[in-house]
Amino acid sequence: MEPSELYLLAADAILAAHVLFVAFVVFGLLLILIGKLRAWRWVRNPWFRLAHLAAIAVVVLQSWFSVICPLTIWEMALRERAGGAVYSGSFIAHWLENILYYRAPEWVFVACYSLFGALVVVSWFWVRPRPFGRR
Repeated sequence: MEPSELYLLAADAILAAHVLFVAFVVFGLLLILIGKLRAWRWVRNPWFRLAHLAAIAVVVLQSWFSVICPLTIWEMALRERAGGAVYSGSFIAHWLENILYYRAPEWVFVACYSLFGALVVVSWFWVRPRPFGRR
């Protein structure tokens, strides 16, 4: 395998991790809300809830301060290192890029992330996590 192929593979892996992070944030909230209605105990796990809250907090703060996500920076650096390869060279990258990166003014993202973050905070109080150390 040539170095450029390794860089593309690493960039695809980072993109996949990025999509998994987004899925954790989005589906995490959905599962918390469904879990409240279905009385799923695991949605009250304090470690899961803290990780979920921290994940959206990072996204919201990055949007407020116009900071580009480190995963995006690393992915693009690897693609550049591979010789400026375009997404069409990789099936995974092509489709995940279309799902993950939308085209809209920055204020739209800041508003959406902030609103979603507010919903996660509200879910913290509506579906209270168990205290740490209690099963």
